[in-house]
Amino acid sequence: MNRSRFQIAKPDIIRFFDDLPTRIHRQTDIAGHLTQQRTFWRLSQDISSRKFIKLLIDAGRLAEIDFGFPPPYKREVRYTWGKVSLYEVMQTIKPGCYFSYYTAVKFHGLTEQLPKTTYLTVEQFNSSISRGEMNQAAIDRAFQGNPRTSTNIAETKDFRICIVAGRNTDKLGVIEQTVVSAAGPIRLTNLERTLIDITVRPIYAGGVFEVAKAFELAKDKLSVNALTAMLKKLKYTYPYHQAIGFYLERAGYKSSLIDLLRKLPMDFDFYLTHKMGATDYVKAWRLHVPKGF
Repeated sequence: MNRSRFQIAKPDIIRFFDDLPTRIHRQTDIAGHLTQQRTFWRLSQDISSRKFIKLLIDAGRLAEIDFGFPPPYKREVRYTWGKVSLYEVMQTIKPGCYFSYYTAVKFHGLTEQLPKTTYLTVEQFNSSISRGEMNQAAIDRAFQGNPRTSTNIAETKDFRICIVAGRNTDKLGVIEQTVVSAAGPIRLTNLERTLIDITVRPIYAGGVFEVAKAFELAKDKLSVNALTAMLKKLKYTYPYHQAIGFYLERAGYKSSLIDLLRKLPMDFDFYLTHKMGATDYVKAWRLHVPKGF
């Protein structure tokens, strides 16, 4: 009986979901629609939201995407109505999240690789920009160890997604734009913010060789002025401008542009990345880099 009632109401149900402004739903969204429309659709009370969702999936109209984040992280499930890009669905996982690191590198055309992991940054609202004091011993100690990495990773046969907890930057340098593989606009870091982010955390961008390649491929479109201004706003404790200046020089940017980074204080020796093993020392930037880099 339930199935026949659903079949009778099916054209109206399809029309209802077709007319909604969004194609991406949570279970609570669908449950709310069912509650509001149940009488009009003449569906019995024993059709729960779960049963209703199953009927829609069986009808070939609704698809379920279970992101499967491991405990203690929250399970995230979305339902799509019709054709929706996976990127559009991913950006609904957390409020205000945005694509970053290697994913933003790909969207900006700064890699020749096909990154297997999608990176989403979620800013921590209680985490302010660091303004701590530095000393050489603390820098040396920090970069001799492994970098901290996110364990909030979901992996299926269709995708691998990593949620990165970011500092509260008030979404500095985050833009909305349409990219290949997404019908609607998505949120991502702009070119300058992307290059800063991957300098800070190259482990989320395929490593320092991929970061260097990104700076090379950005040469004709990067505003070094905008990058420098943004870096100052971010107020990092560590002197990442030394690493950025090195990448710019290595990629052959104009000396006048590189001077914007050279003029910033260089009071400490720094490291291109964590746990490099054998290194070369670049005196001009007071920077340790992988040997032969």
